[in-house]
Amino acid sequence: MLRRQIGRKFEALRKAAGLTMEQACERLDRARATLHRIESGAENVRYRQADVEQMLRLYGASAEDSELLLAMTAATRENKNWWHDYIGSGLPRWFQLYIGLEASAATIRQYQVELIPGLLQTRAYTEQLFRMPGGAIDANDDTERQRAVQLRIERQALLTRFAAPQLSVIINEGVLRRQVGNEAVMAEQLSQLVKAAELPNVTVRVLPFSAGLHAGAMAGAFSILDFPHGRNDEEVEPPVTYLEAATGAIYLDKPHETSAYNAIWADMAARALNDSRSITLIQHIAEEYSRA
Repeated sequence: MLRRQIGRKFEALRKAAGLTMEQACERLDRARATLHRIESGAENVRYRQADVEQMLRLYGASAEDSELLLAMTAATRENKNWWHDYIGSGLPRWFQLYIGLEASAATIRQYQVELIPGLLQTRAYTEQLFRMPGGAIDANDDTERQRAVQLRIERQALLTRFAAPQLSVIINEGVLRRQVGNEAVMAEQLSQLVKAAELPNVTVRVLPFSAGLHAGAMAGAFSILDFPHGRNDEEVEPPVTYLEAATGAIYLDKPHETSAYNAIWADMAARALNDSRSITLIQHIAEEYSRA
């Protein structure tokens, strides 16, 4: 999130200076792709102090903006996030941005059509998922698969940390009834869902088959992340809607995109079972697996 904020500030300064990206690239002697990565907050950008100072001079940045951007870019050189150790093994590059955004979010809203959300999965359930072919993880590479499982388990510490985000989950009833692994795996997983819902910052609701057609039916699984506001309640980071596929992901943060997914969420929330009825249904299905 820090890099995205840096990128937006540099873009705003460039535009305030009346420079197109091409003009800025020519005066900075930089490739357009490089400047684009800076302004989009790419993870692989390295902010050398001399380069930052050159950009600030070109854009005529104020002393206040210069001081702020020098401090922000310096912070990217000093900090290493815990998930960086998983890059190249167990963590696809395209998923790295999501991990960073998730760690910075104030609220996370997730709708799942087929699977239990990653933040609520048991180890046994996750291990079954990563044995399936066709994903970003090589199902035949035991070492890579175990690192991917461990990454998912470590991510779950997010829910019990200090200033943990508010997680609101809506899952299709089919998620509860689609057996992953054997009956014991499912009974444990559904019991874990009930336990997670006891946390003050976690809400789990079920969208039953009886709800009929709903807005999420054509949207598929998605996550909406909202971020903490600034001192005067100003929006520091725009909300992000995350859509994941087998080999990549889409990040949506335009106002009309956010509005569309907020409307989809509102429709499903109005049709889903309330908290207590959802937990009762989950417990009932968990008992069915336990008796099987």
